[in-house]
Amino acid sequence: MYALPLARLVLNQSTILRSTALVPDSMPPITPPMSVPERSQTTTATVQSISKTYRQGIRQVDALRDVSLDVEAGSFVAVMGASGSGKSTLLHLMSGLTRPTSGSVLIEGQNIADLSDYELTCFRRRRIGLVFQAFNLVPSLSARDNILFPLYAAGESLTDESELTELAQQLGIEDRLHHRPDALSGGEQQRVAIARSLITNPAIVFADEPTGSLDSVTGDSICRLLRNLCDQQQRTIVMVTHEPSVAVWADSVVVLKDGQIVSQFLTKQCTDAQYLAARYQQIVSADALDLTHSR
Repeated sequence: MYALPLARLVLNQSTILRSTALVPDSMPPITPPMSVPERSQTTTATVQSISKTYRQGIRQVDALRDVSLDVEAGSFVAVMGASGSGKSTLLHLMSGLTRPTSGSVLIEGQNIADLSDYELTCFRRRRIGLVFQAFNLVPSLSARDNILFPLYAAGESLTDESELTELAQQLGIEDRLHHRPDALSGGEQQRVAIARSLITNPAIVFADEPTGSLDSVTGDSICRLLRNLCDQQQRTIVMVTHEPSVAVWADSVVVLKDGQIVSQFLTKQCTDAQYLAARYQQIVSADALDLTHSR
């Protein structure tokens, strides 16, 4: 009974510390959440020749090799690839969760690789939305406080309650705002996570296997929701998935293999998920065949 007030107390104390010690007065206020992002340029994200190398003892692992990609404003891009292809690494680099070994990532023209850790945290908090497979909600907080958590972390508060109400209604969770995650279904938790990613009106939303922990019916509803956000609010979305039935909701598909982009194509060229799956397999198999013949 006292878990939620205690969590709010701790959160408020953290907010005070952040607002007085971490967030400079010069930081611009957060744009109202439900305003449609202004599109001053046609490209929201640009990846320029990025590579990512890890060390495993004396062994060097090239997770990504010289990858370049443009993501147009208001587009919905699916990144596909087998496990170990580098698709999650690409998403982590584009969202600023990790830094490239070489190359650059531009979000709204800002090279996030040039930012300090603190600057990157502030930029990511305001201009980048993140949706994870495991939801990553705070168990002791209500859905409402989970959604508003990015504002709390920035030392901000919601100035107009109607903005949250509108967002919750659009995502179908208006009657679940006062429930904690353990009282929500998987689909409801993911909708809360999506609302959290949108609350700061980001330039771009990155979704890492957003349907991976959901059943097919619930996953389909999440895909439809992401599609509607792109169509109705011109949201820019980059989604990692290995499921053709999920990728078919996007505008275009980027196929990764062994840390490199091997193909890109428009989903309108595919009549359904089965056709997309066949095309994906054809691309991956043809690439493997080319490598075999080159040896």
